[in-house]
Amino acid sequence: MTGGTELLRASNFKVSRGGARVLDLPEFTLHEGEIVSLIGPNGAGKSTMLLALAGLLHKNAGEISYRQVPLTSDRSLFTYRRRLAMVFQEPLLFDGTVATNVATGLKIRGLPKIEIKARVDATLQLFNMTHLAERSARKLSGGEAQRTSLARAFAIQPEIIFLDEPFGALDPPTRQALMEDLDRILAETATAAVLTTHDQLEALRLSDRMLVVNQGRIVQGGTPAEVMNQPCNEFVASFVGMENIYSGMISSEQNGLLTVELAGKTIALAGQAVAGDAAVFCIRPEHVTIEMHDPAGETSARNVFPAVIRKIMPAGAYHKIFLDCGFPLVAYLTNQSFVSLQMAEGKQVFASFKATAVHLIRSGRKEP
Repeated sequence: MTGGTELLRASNFKVSRGGARVLDLPEFTLHEGEIVSLIGPNGAGKSTMLLALAGLLHKNAGEISYRQVPLTSDRSLFTYRRRLAMVFQEPLLFDGTVATNVATGLKIRGLPKIEIKARVDATLQLFNMTHLAERSARKLSGGEAQRTSLARAFAIQPEIIFLDEPFGALDPPTRQALMEDLDRILAETATAAVLTTHDQLEALRLSDRMLVVNQGRIVQGGTPAEVMNQPCNEFVASFVGMENIYSGMISSEQNGLLTVELAGKTIALAGQAVAGDAAVFCIRPEHVTIEMHDPAGETSARNVFPAVIRKIMPAGAYHKIFLDCGFPLVAYLTNQSFVSLQMAEGKQVFASFKATAVHLIRSGRKEP
């Protein structure tokens, strides 16, 4: 969800540690009900950004505003912190039952006992945890413990929840089930969220907006589709799974259709550039089609190349196929297609992709 009232804004925000700048955030905004994911490699500054936005790290410069009110006083910061919750990768639970853990934030806020019980019961039901209410927190599985941690955060009915790798320590089935529940609960409660993750599928599943972070800076932001399919530079392209990244020379341009020379081959792509420019461009592996016969005349794809399979790598629900088209090309095949096409290393095939599937990252004259 986007376009709602602005909840949070950080401007010219900087954080240093040991004299080194670890966060440089010219601007960040979060709106009511919006879910923003921060993705990036280890050490990129995602968790630092999360803690700083939550007001839990000392800033060296800049300003945070909550509902357009600058957090310049202890009172305004206190009001802000009472409207947010935070969940970490490792659940931090107290001794006692699941119900008493979920009630913690409500007790701190001094709510009447009858309201606390009603809120706890409703939150446990929301997370399908009613049967765990009286279980000791010490006897929970990893998934149950993280579910309890999330329930405790949602019980206070925050306007913003900060989630720092909330599924990172869970096994795949537990992670999938909890992610589905979190997706549902965020929608039902219209809670705004900022999520850090290494898992692009998590970011794609949950987010309205995706921000790529590197060296304490936001490198690119946009909808998940924009970031995944239109990376702004080679770093983002590589990080979001653009395994096919190339450098070539623009040979022609006509009405927004370009041709690029690469290893003696001509590749057609859509974009704006000038003949003679050097170009960097990329193709997602899932946009490459593999066929046993030459599809020329049978496909709308402008790019068709005979290829040899050099390597095959199983990757769970699909196979990664490494092709030699005169230039290296990686394609993904579903397991069903892999079997039906009888793929094998050394086999001759045809690879094709549309001009619109090729993303031009940048172009321009080479430096002399």
